[in-house]
Amino acid sequence: MTIFLYYPWLYPTFVTIFGVIIGSFLNVVIYRTPKIMEQEWRQDCADSFPEYGITLPTERITLSIPRSQCRHCHTPLRIIDNIPLISWICLRGRCHHCQTPISCRYPLVEALTAIMSYIVASHFGPTPYGIAALFFTFVLIAATFIDFDTLLLPDQLTLPLLWAGITLALLGYSPISLADAVVGAMAGYLILWSLYWGFKLLTGKDGMGYGDFKLLAALGAWLGWQQLPAIILLSSVVGIVFGLVQLRLQNKGIAAAFPFGPYLAIAGWVCLLWGHNIITWYLHTFLGW
Repeated sequence: MTIFLYYPWLYPTFVTIFGVIIGSFLNVVIYRTPKIMEQEWRQDCADSFPEYGITLPTERITLSIPRSQCRHCHTPLRIIDNIPLISWICLRGRCHHCQTPISCRYPLVEALTAIMSYIVASHFGPTPYGIAALFFTFVLIAATFIDFDTLLLPDQLTLPLLWAGITLALLGYSPISLADAVVGAMAGYLILWSLYWGFKLLTGKDGMGYGDFKLLAALGAWLGWQQLPAIILLSSVVGIVFGLVQLRLQNKGIAAAFPFGPYLAIAGWVCLLWGHNIITWYLHTFLGW
């Protein structure tokens, strides 16, 4: 860590490059995690109800198997095709074999991860909590895009994030106390759980998924119960604005389901960096404190 004291620019630069590489891996996580979940669900159903003869895929999917390939022609990607950002630009956004267009979301995720990594590194510096905040950021990016695609927030992401926040507080690396982390996790879950059941009793409809409860619990574990009002308020405002835009672009009615997890993730990440400033500004501006 001493070298970063002599060359302050070195750490953000290193983290940004690392972020681009991780962004490439996150693309795999985003695409394959829902498929792995579906594979596990089918296996559980086949084991529990053999009488239905549920067919299982012959090839098991993991984050590393099979090799990355073109979704259209199924040609395995070459090493040169897997260089983050650069490969997509050099290939002009097309498969080298069949020339099918490759979604621009791949380089977008890589660039977004790099930019957010740079911001986190510049804000926290080369500290244990700063390094933890990077992985907090990576998990939120993966959860955001998975929820956009599938309306699912995998337990494989939200629960480790929750326990990581509590563990950091337990070890003394978190800026909040262990009590605040535990209460934050409990309150985060119970707030959305209560809203869910209140809405369901009034309307008979499901207002949100249980993954949202777990994600807010994880954010509470990282940021403490004090940040929950800011997270809920910010995510609600962002969710309403962008949710309506999303439904409008997709030509769906206002009653159609849209993911709330991404807006919780955005609010949580913003509060991780500037939550205290936001709360101070709000109290001073609107309450005169």
